[in-house]
Amino acid sequence: MEDTEKLKAILCVDDEPIILIALKQELKKQFGNEFQYETAINASEAMEAVDELVNAGINVILILSDWRMPGIKGDEFLILIHQKYPDIRSILITGHVDEAAVERVKKEAGTYTVLPKPWDPKQLADAVKVCCNLN
Repeated sequence: MEDTEKLKAILCVDDEPIILIALKQELKKQFGNEFQYETAINASEAMEAVDELVNAGINVILILSDWRMPGIKGDEFLILIHQKYPDIRSILITGHVDEAAVERVKKEAGTYTVLPKPWDPKQLADAVKVCCNLN
């Protein structure tokens, strides 16, 4: 059996493991086995994960990232990812909104939207559907 459709992955990045668990559970509830769900606890781990997935032939279509993380902040991380992998879509999820960072990430990383923490499940699902072309 030849599978012409590449595996599709969604990467969740947050420095709080409990948030990663909740986000992954929410996505699985909404989208089931449509995607492979990956997690990373900081930007450098996330960057490595994206490189590994891409090298393994997996299509990383979306990154959901926290903004306030130790080391590289979410907006800077998403801009770096966008420069290297312009086709990967992104959503910033944050409890602390910095308007300048929001404007920058939308402009420089093409980030689709910024969702507040705690996120609204319908809002999250709708944003993921748009980013992943699921209509």
